[in-house]
Amino acid sequence: MRLSRLFAPTFAVATSAAVATGCVSGPELQEFDDAPRQLVLEDYFLGQTTAYGVFEDRFGKVRRSFKVDITGTLEDGVLTLDERFFYDDGERDTRVWEIEVLGDGQYRGTAGDVPGYAQGSVVGNAFNWKYKVDLKVGDSTWNVGFDDWMYLLEDNVLLNRAYVTRFGVRIGEVTIAFQK
Repeated sequence: MRLSRLFAPTFAVATSAAVATGCVSGPELQEFDDAPRQLVLEDYFLGQTTAYGVFEDRFGKVRRSFKVDITGTLEDGVLTLDERFFYDDGERDTRVWEIEVLGDGQYRGTAGDVPGYAQGSVVGNAFNWKYKVDLKVGDSTWNVGFDDWMYLLEDNVLLNRAYVTRFGVRIGEVTIAFQK
């Protein structure tokens, strides 16, 4: 996801507030062991999925909204997600994930702007996915962390809350609702 215009105006303020707010922590995956629904990523994302999202800076101000059209294919244990982003300001972007299905609810993936690997686990209806992204911001590139939490809800809605950090400091959050 290209969020460069989102981060530039907020990073200086976010850095100055770092001491006051501390780090991000989320739930534990084991809390979802008895969930009424079971999330299987390779089943959920197979075919066409549409998503709508917003990026909020660390103070809760919505900085950008977007739509994503996703095409998912599965071949030889690799889930490929072709994501087409349409931002409210007219910008377009693409990300292609290649996600290895490792079994027992474990996943490992990569994309063009993701150095190394993303690692993720599913328990019940919840998926936690952690990775770094090389993000173009002006004339520089920032390496930011994403800690995604996805929850499969009723009516096949998948809600994603991603906490975005730089140098361990939360600089924003992305909320996305996926619908089959």
